[in-house]
Parts: sequence; C-alpha cells; structure tokens
Amino acid sequence: QVQLVESGGGLVQAGGSLRLSCVASGRTFGAMGWFRQAPGKEREFVAAITRSGSKISYVDSVKGRFTISRDNAKSTVYLQMNSLKPEDTAVYYCAADSGVLIRTTPNLYEYWGQGTQVTVSS
Repeated sequence: QVQLVESGGGLVQAGGSLRLSCVASGRTFGAMGWFRQAPGKEREFVAAITRSGSKISYVDSVKGRFTISRDNAKSTVYLQMNSLKPEDTAVYYCAADSGVLIRTTPNLYEYWGQGTQVTVSS
C-alpha cells in the first residue's frame, strides 16, 4: 500500500516559519516534490528533489526562503519554510514518483498525500 502523509502545517504570522514533513511508505521513490493550491487557483509546483539530493529545484517565488531536503533512511522529505508571506497560504501537497528526473507539473506525479494547510496572516 503506497501512502504519503504530510504534517507540519498551521497558522503563522507573516515572517514566521514552518517545517513540513512527508513520510512515504509502500515503495521506494525517486524524485519527490511539494506542490500547493490556494482557493480558486491551480495547483502549482513549489520544490522538488532527487533521491540523492544532487538536484534541487524551486519555483522563483520561494527561492531563498524555502529549503527542501530528504532523509531516505526515514523515507521522509521536508520543506523548511522561512520568511512566510500571506501569498504562501495554501494547502501543501507532497508528491512522489519512481522516475529519477525532477518534474514540475502535477500530472507527471503518480502518488500524492492528502495535504496540509498552511495559513499566513498579515
């Protein structure tokens, strides 16, 4: 049974920080990523990382503020979110696939978590 479970979301003031975690089970994955979806908006790419961590990609709007990492021994990927802005408010989803290349479109990921809500107040 393949399962991805996110945690770490919550309510934070602008300028604050949160760390999201995603624990994977049932399969060994290659690239893993984070996406987010705000009300009335399309699901958008946030960050992704290869299994070894040798390749990392971020959407321009989070560069310098967010850091993606993974611990393969714990089958967990993290998203450290600093200097949060109200426009970061969204449901954040963990995504995974068996492929080795980083993908930035939702349709290319096979497995998804249920999402965790991040709300940033001004």
